[in-house]
Amino acid sequence: MLDTATLSKEEICTAENLVYGRTSLMTDAALSYCPGCGHGTIHRLIMEVIEEMNLQADTIGVAPVGCSVLAYEFLNIDMQQAAHGRAPAVATGIKRLMPHKFVFTYQGDGDLAAIGTGETIHACNRGENITIFFVNNGIYGMTGGQMAPTTLPNMKTATSPFGRDTETMGSPLKITELIAMLPGTYYVTRQSVHNAANVRKAKKAIQKAIEYQKLNKGLSFVEIVSNCNSGWKMTPVESNKWMEENMFPFYPLGDIKIPK
Repeated sequence: MLDTATLSKEEICTAENLVYGRTSLMTDAALSYCPGCGHGTIHRLIMEVIEEMNLQADTIGVAPVGCSVLAYEFLNIDMQQAAHGRAPAVATGIKRLMPHKFVFTYQGDGDLAAIGTGETIHACNRGENITIFFVNNGIYGMTGGQMAPTTLPNMKTATSPFGRDTETMGSPLKITELIAMLPGTYYVTRQSVHNAANVRKAKKAIQKAIEYQKLNKGLSFVEIVSNCNSGWKMTPVESNKWMEENMFPFYPLGDIKIPK
């Protein structure tokens, strides 16, 4: 209940009509992501859930290299930077040393599904009691828009200017489906944040993943398919439409593995 004893009439009116309030777990730094990028929304959702669950003092996040490395500038919690692809290994060490802490990694597809494939798969297979947030935009966003393991067939990038040829470049790696088959994963889901309805679904998935870590029954993995309008050479609106028409058919949204 709102305590109005020390508030002015103007403050009471504002508080009673408040629809949305900015989480205190985001720093005051202006987001440096490209306009229209999903990272800012994903940051906000994770911090909102951590604040609502009152876990801020017991949370440690791990961010590796790529666009995700900027997270420690915006998330007002304890953060640890990891070498490229090594976030699950670093998070494993932190969690084993401090099992009472909530530990998560925040990784992009170029990091998690390329140089970090080994760390990802083995952490999932061991069932480390951590949570992985995986942002998949099908491209190397920070370093110039090169082809990533998650780049779609025929998708043009800086290193596949004529489109990804699966005969010579291989097929896109569905890393989330792959790790869902491992016995060490407890909850695996794929969401998006491109509209209000999906933002709400993504927040619920993030909340479940955080709650499941308390059970100590394995690793929770939340993939969020996002746009990269700069890397895709599109406007934010165009990139969201392209994502709906091309990314979602190949990377369908929804729960992939849920606790029995």
